[in-house]
Amino acid sequence: MKKKIIAAGHICLDITPVFSTKAKFSSVGEILVPGKLVHMDDADVHTGGSVANTGLALKILGADVRLLGKVGNDAFGAMVRDIALSYGADGLIVDDGSSTSYSVVVAVPGVDRIFLHNPGANNTFSNSDIPDEALKDAALFHFGYPSLMEKMYENKGAEMAATFRRMKALGIATSLDLAAVDPDTEAGRNDWEAFLTAVLPETDFFVPSFEELCYMLDRPAYDALAALGGDMIAHLDMKRDVAPLAERCLAMGAKAVLIKCGTAGMYYRTAPLEEMRKVGSRLELNPELWADAQGVQPCFRADQVLSGTGAGDTSIAAFLMAAAEGKAPAQCAALAAAEGACAVTSYDALGGLQPLNVLEARIASGWETM
Repeated sequence: MKKKIIAAGHICLDITPVFSTKAKFSSVGEILVPGKLVHMDDADVHTGGSVANTGLALKILGADVRLLGKVGNDAFGAMVRDIALSYGADGLIVDDGSSTSYSVVVAVPGVDRIFLHNPGANNTFSNSDIPDEALKDAALFHFGYPSLMEKMYENKGAEMAATFRRMKALGIATSLDLAAVDPDTEAGRNDWEAFLTAVLPETDFFVPSFEELCYMLDRPAYDALAALGGDMIAHLDMKRDVAPLAERCLAMGAKAVLIKCGTAGMYYRTAPLEEMRKVGSRLELNPELWADAQGVQPCFRADQVLSGTGAGDTSIAAFLMAAAEGKAPAQCAALAAAEGACAVTSYDALGGLQPLNVLEARIASGWETM
């Protein structure tokens, strides 16, 4: 019997203008010039945010998924609901008093993405929005992007911590993903160490990116890497930069940590046996199999790279799906990296996804890593 997984948190509509394959730019500054006309191909319009990306990816991979995100009663909200229903997923909350969140994704080939984002209804999402009936028989509750949801991160994460405590009291395993914040916004100035101090003791699976986590827990190191110029991932050393952050997260209470490091791969670290036994019982995770695991998982080489939009979210879906199926941490991390390599072959987060058994076969056949 499939384990029921809830994908909750941030959801929006992503609008991605598609650049012509003939266009050559070395920086966004060549495009965003007053008065300049840039000829584009068709726009790609799809759902975005953790609920859509991770939740629908889990649905595609065969999981029993309930979506819990909040949208407005407007045209964008209707589009989001229609897209979710087309995948056979439901559960979205409609709020007449809010607008639907949207992002304009500027994905220039060869240049890191820029997001123009309106948080909309996500800012009012709270624990009270989650109906008791949605939690019936749920084994895993994944929450994504509280860093973009004002109600969930304010007051040192009190609402987020309360939500996870509610899940843990029912025996539901918890999973947490973050999103990057703009340093010049209220979210960027939030006390994220205090947030994580409150939330990580209630978190079974913590799956952030390196940039997000480093910004929140070691700002001097983040600034030093950023000062080197270009993509900070290119300057990463797993032992020096990533492993200490994972250890710190375990010390703060997380049970299993998977840190996404872009093209540098992933680093995973799990807690000792006694801590792993505290994972939500409904997931039926084998604590002996998961205790004291650590390692680096390289990226697999993608067949083509069209857009990285949602690749991290879909890699999380593979990781959680594999964990729910009883696989070991190293297997889960390998499948996460493999799914991420498939996701970048499409402009949206879901078009390139492959079933876990297909990924396992390709890995076994010697899929080249980077």
